[in-house]
Amino acid sequence: MDQLVIKANTRTEAGKRFAKRLRESGRLPAVMYNSKGEAVMLDIDESEFIKVWNQATPTTLINLDVAGSVKKAFIKDTEYNIIQDRNLHVDFQIIDEDKPLKATMKIIVSGNPVGVREGGVFQKGVSTVDIECMPKDLPVRIVADVNKLGLGKTVTIADLPFDKSVKVLSDKDVIVAQVIDMRV
Repeated sequence: MDQLVIKANTRTEAGKRFAKRLRESGRLPAVMYNSKGEAVMLDIDESEFIKVWNQATPTTLINLDVAGSVKKAFIKDTEYNIIQDRNLHVDFQIIDEDKPLKATMKIIVSGNPVGVREGGVFQKGVSTVDIECMPKDLPVRIVADVNKLGLGKTVTIADLPFDKSVKVLSDKDVIVAQVIDMRV
């Protein structure tokens, strides 16, 4: 996946009137939080944010370019107006690249199990996994390939394709997917 970049400017003004004027000019008010909880007010280009927001997941690291200083961040939260179909505000969480981070990642189950074609019933198990790794090693996605899953077979968290640099915090024996043999 290409590096996702959002350019931001610092701002000093706040309030509803200022936010409304900012949105009318095609910009969004935003706040950047660091690991100590300190906040910096920003404004970002709305169309640039939408492009990134449509590709990002809660665990996607983006490059936040604040006046030439690039920081790794997550999109922590967005305020979204469903009636206007637009974002109103964005919160970014800056990460410390020298410290490991913990994340709960969604497991994507992909494929058509061979055991289903043999008369079995496919069942999904857990849908997330807890991991710990350095920010640079954070997987973009975790995919459980179930194409070769036969009758009576399971895929557990231990079977998922993790890089050596990723520490799995979840119980490795928990079932992600299985094909139950209904012929019994």
